Amino acid sequence: MAIHSLPTQLQAEPYEMIARGSPPHLRPYVLGWADFRTRAGEPARPSRMLPLNAATLIIDFTGRGPIVTGPRATATFSAHSPWRHGVAVGLTPAGMAALTGTYVREVAGTTTRLDDLLGARAEELTGRLIAAAGWADRFDLLEERLTAWLHPDAGPDGLIMHAWRRLQEPDGPPTIASLADELGVSRRYVELGFRRVVGLSPKTVARIARFQRTLDTWRRPSATLEEAVACGYADQPHLTREIRAMAQLTPKQLFAFVQYTDRLTG
Repeated sequence: MAIHSLPTQLQAEPYEMIARGSPPHLRPYVLGWADFRTRAGEPARPSRMLPLNAATLIIDFTGRGPIVTGPRATATFSAHSPWRHGVAVGLTPAGMAALTGTYVREVAGTTTRLDDLLGARAEELTGRLIAAAGWADRFDLLEERLTAWLHPDAGPDGLIMHAWRRLQEPDGPPTIASLADELGVSRRYVELGFRRVVGLSPKTVARIARFQRTLDTWRRPSATLEEAVACGYADQPHLTREIRAMAQLTPKQLFAFVQYTDRLTG
C-alpha cells in the first residue's frame, strides 16, 4: 500500500495502521487496504495528503462520510476533518473504472463523495464495515464486496494500464520514449492515453512512483535517510529538490513522519 496521508505535526503517540495487499485476482484493480486509527484522546489535526498515482476510498467510522481522493502530483492539505479511525482502499486506474464506471482522471486532484460514485452501495459498505468485529473481518468483507462489484469490461485501454504498471516498478523504463518503444507505440500515444485515463502525464506518474518508492524504503524500521537516493534519483540534491517540491518538506522531515507510525502487516 502506498502512503496516502500523514499528520501535519508529529503527535504525542504514533498512529496505527494495519495494511494488507490485495489477493492475486484483485491486483490489477486494487492495490490493497489498510485499517487506520489515531490514538484515543489525540486532538484532531490537519492531514497532509501525499502525491499518489491511485484513487483512494476512505471510509471513516467517526462521522465523516466516505470519500474518494484522486491522483495528485503534489501534497495537499485537509484542514478541517482529518480521519480518525476507518479503512482505506487503494484503486488502480483500472480498478477505479471497473468499480465505479468513472475514469480516474475525473477525480484527479480532487475529493469526491463515495456515494456520488457508488450510490447506495457506499452506505451499505460503510455500515457493514462499521459492524465488523475487527480489521480481519473488514478486510475479508472488502475482498468479498469488491470481487462482486468490479466489472473488468468497464476498464480503460489495456495498453495504457500496462504502461501505468510498468512505471510503478523499480526497474521500469528510464524515459517515456523508452516506455513507448517497449510498447511498440508512439510517445504521443502514451502521453494522450495517460491524460485521457489517469489525468496526469506519464512523466508525472513516473515522478510520483519514484516518490512513493522512497516512502516505502523509509517505512522499514532499519531504514536510513540516505538509502532513498537509490530509488531513482541522480544524487542527494536531486532527492532533496524532488521531496521539497512534492511534499513541501525536507527529506529529513518527511523521513521522521514516515518512521513515526506503528505498522502491523495483516
